[in-house]
This record gives sequence, structure tokens and C-alpha cells, in this order.
Amino acid sequence: MSMSSETPVNLQVTQRFAASAERVFDAWLDPEKAARWLFATETGQMVRTEIDARVGGAFNFTERRGGEDVAHVGEYLEIERPRRLVFTFGIPMYSPLSTRVTVDILPLESGCQLTLTHEGVLPEYVSRTEAGWGMLLAGLAKTLE
Repeated sequence: MSMSSETPVNLQVTQRFAASAERVFDAWLDPEKAARWLFATETGQMVRTEIDARVGGAFNFTERRGGEDVAHVGEYLEIERPRRLVFTFGIPMYSPLSTRVTVDILPLESGCQLTLTHEGVLPEYVSRTEAGWGMLLAGLAKTLE
């Protein structure tokens, strides 16, 4: 019985953007833009942003938080501009596990709608992870304003 409570879940966050699908998509892969919002917190300082934007390429966003450097790493699995981006994601400092994130962008008459699906999140992290992505996507919207 207790096993099932540890079953990883898939969470989904949706956000509308006034910016075009292309601009929203590019903001994930442009190091200068991504450093301003992706895995960034208000109190942290981004000290490293590396993006090898190709299938099989890796990324590393390292943010200094309270004197500690926290690396967010992963590998790009699918890159289909401007509609879809899939990557693995992990924070080695906190867990050896890697999860999977899919970003689907739907162009609308005005702007676009982004749906982010994060697979394999452990139950105890779901609400925090969901809130985190919500915060990051709000930061992305601000970056594109």
C-alpha cells in the first residue's frame, strides 16, 4: 500500500502569452533570455547558463542561492520550433533522478498558449514543482513584455 504513495506523477501547467509562439519558444533556448527566467529565483543569482540547443545537447543553469550553487541540468530530446520542446531535467544536488519535461506551444490568433507537462515528479514535490513552474512561466511572460 505505501508503495503507491511514492508513485511519480505527471503534472501540467498552462499559461497564455501575448507574445508569438516563436518568441516564447526561443526564450527557452536563448541563453541571454533564459538566464533571466528559467530556473531563476528572485533572491538567487544566475552564475552559469549553458545551452547546447540541439537534440542530444545539454543545458546547465546554475544559480547561487544563499551561498550554494544549485545546478539544474538536462538534455534536449526533441526540438521542434516553435511548437514543441522536450528535455530531461534534474537537480543533482537534491536527487540523482532525472525527470522529463515537455513544452507544447499552440499558436493562437493573438499570442500563444503553452502547456508544460512534467513527468515523473515524486508526490511530495508536486505542489512545490507546480508552483515553481507557474512562477517561472510568469517570469517568462515578464521577460517577453
